Amino acid sequence: MASIFSKIVAGEIPCHRVWEDENHLAFLDIRPAQPGHTLVIPKREVDYLFDLSPEEHAELWTAAHTVAARLKERLGCERVCVLVIGWEVPHVHIHLIPTNGMGDVGMPPPVEVGEERMAELARTLSS
Repeated sequence: MASIFSKIVAGEIPCHRVWEDENHLAFLDIRPAQPGHTLVIPKREVDYLFDLSPEEHAELWTAAHTVAARLKERLGCERVCVLVIGWEVPHVHIHLIPTNGMGDVGMPPPVEVGEERMAELARTLSS
């Protein structure tokens, strides 16, 4: 079954397009964290970011870079923050959020990880 983003790409569901090329589409998020919050997606439906080929992955980030520059220039924000969560819609997407400070984007509270667990994680990840 096609994701909602694939239906947007196919023109079955309307969106507010911001930018596109042959393989990518950028459109405004319908539940924005800030005005101008934009999603950048590959037009080919892939569920998980790291299932993209290395080439597709690099091309997606190049597209995001292009769109972020446009947001910063045209909206006059100080920075464009990036989120890639990967659970909301089963179609790879990058959130680009225009911001002027930390308060413009929510961060989850930190979790407590003891020193022993940190050492264990470091061993696991580095070996």
